[in-house]
Amino acid sequence: MLLLKIIFACFFIYAGILHFIKPKFFNHFIPKGLPKLTVNYVAGAIEFILGIGLFFPSVTYHAALGIFILLVLFLPIHIWDATKLRPAIGSKKLAYIRIPLQFILMYCAYLLYQNSLSIL
Repeated sequence: MLLLKIIFACFFIYAGILHFIKPKFFNHFIPKGLPKLTVNYVAGAIEFILGIGLFFPSVTYHAALGIFILLVLFLPIHIWDATKLRPAIGSKKLAYIRIPLQFILMYCAYLLYQNSLSIL
């Protein structure tokens, strides 16, 4: 479980940083009508903070729960992206692969959450 926690923490920290380094990459994931730069930076900050939180046992419970909720909130965006003529992720195939991958990530976040409960 420690390895999963480290992988998840590094993944979310890296993803959060990418929102600030390459904000234009995420523009196509953000629905029209929303302030793209603001939404992008907020999502990046949340991902970064939750990733860091996994390294601290006292807040791992909250960080894992936050990651799970974030992944649930991002799921409709990934489904919407897969239905677009030109998905932001690249090909249609990648866009459709991403959907079941999202469920796997949600399950892993749930496992981290459950494991942190047993430590409390």
